Amino acid sequence: MKLWLVRHARPLIDAGICYGATDVPADAEHTQATATQLAPLLPAGLTVWTSPLQRCSALADQLIALRPDLRLRTDARLVELNFGCWEGQRWDTIPRAAYDDWTASFGTARFGGRESVNELLQRVAAARAEAQALGQDAVWVTHAGVLRALALLEQGLTTLDQAPQWPQSVAAWGEWQLQSW
Repeated sequence: MKLWLVRHARPLIDAGICYGATDVPADAEHTQATATQLAPLLPAGLTVWTSPLQRCSALADQLIALRPDLRLRTDARLVELNFGCWEGQRWDTIPRAAYDDWTASFGTARFGGRESVNELLQRVAAARAEAQALGQDAVWVTHAGVLRALALLEQGLTTLDQAPQWPQSVAAWGEWQLQSW
C-alpha cells in the first residue's frame, strides 16, 4: 500500500507567528501549482484525505477539480497541533517559561493549554490505522506536525518523552513524499 503525504502550500501569515490549528489560507498560486504537479502522478480512484483547515482543503479541492476520479475525505485527525492560547501570537513574545515547561515534559505538556504532542501522535496513529485497515493507496493533504508524527510512528514511536525526539526535517510547503506501508 502507498500513501502520498502532501504538505499544504505556503500559508498566508506573517513569519514568526505561532499557528497550528488556526485556519489561515495558503497562497493560491502555490496551491494551484502543487495540485497541477501532483495530479498527473496519482493513480486513478484514490481517496484524498485532507485536514479541514483551508490551507489543506484548498489543495485537496484543486486535486479533485483536476482529477474528478479522486474521492475527497475530510478528517479532523489530520489537523496541525493546536497551540491553544499561543495561536496567533508572535513566537518571540511567548514567555520563556512556557517553552521551558513544554520542553521539560515535551510529550505530555499542552503548550498553550490545548493539546500535547502525544495527543497529536494518538490521533494521527488512529487515522493511520484506519487508512491501513482499508488496504488502499491514498493521499493525505496535511501539515508539518502530522507529517512529523507519521515519521515517528513509522519508527515505532507512539509517545515522546523529550523534545529532541521530535523530527526536525519535514517536506517543504507544497512538497510531497511517497510512503509504502
